[in-house]
Amino acid sequence: MGCYGVIHLIVAYLALRVAFGHSGEQADQKGALQEVGSTSFGAVMLWALAIGLFAYGLWQFMMAAVSFHWVQKKGKRTRKRIGAVARGIIGISLGVYAVRLVTGSGSGQSGNQGQQEWTAKVLALPAGRVLVAIVAAIVIGVAVAEVMRGAKRSFVQDLNLQELPTGTQQWVRRLGFFGYIAKGVVVGIVGILLGVTAFQSDPGEAGGLDRALKTLAAQPFGTVALVVVAIGLAAFGVYCFAAARAHKS
Repeated sequence: MGCYGVIHLIVAYLALRVAFGHSGEQADQKGALQEVGSTSFGAVMLWALAIGLFAYGLWQFMMAAVSFHWVQKKGKRTRKRIGAVARGIIGISLGVYAVRLVTGSGSGQSGNQGQQEWTAKVLALPAGRVLVAIVAAIVIGVAVAEVMRGAKRSFVQDLNLQELPTGTQQWVRRLGFFGYIAKGVVVGIVGILLGVTAFQSDPGEAGGLDRALKTLAAQPFGTVALVVVAIGLAAFGVYCFAAARAHKS
């Protein structure tokens, strides 16, 4: 989970650069890996991140299969397991992307391009606009759930805070609070962009994390809002380091 935290810290850094006018960069997970690859020890760091991301993905699959036994409500346990599968897929896919970067097999598509191509294929199907609208609603639902998870601090239920030094426990709660809310805001913007895509039947309106952050930056007071979100994403990145030690298994 530490590698997942590193990715979020770099995305937060890229978001700050977007906030202050460096909009040419790809401010998402793939952009974060590209940023790592551009450093002096980029190849070594990318291999380390790839291994860590593969391990994170496999751990999430294992959690989905046998864990979350501490959750009493069956429906909530099922949702947590589905979320673990989704995080596992993200971890593995980012690990594959890191390997592609370090082996020179191409940087591949940006998150925005991939999302737009996928959306165009769905829109071409019968009832394609309805399908995209359903996906948009699901994404917005996930965003609301992330915000509520942070606001209610329900993420604490998945942690053994006793594993952490007493002085850091309150900080972990605060980091998770701001981090999950920031993630929810960004995911919500992605969902809204998908909703606009369904309404206008224009795949060019779709986009991933990079498009969401740049859309936020383009709004009135967008710089301030994006700085706040970037701080929240950084908070989530630091929270991941604590969760890697204290997460229940």
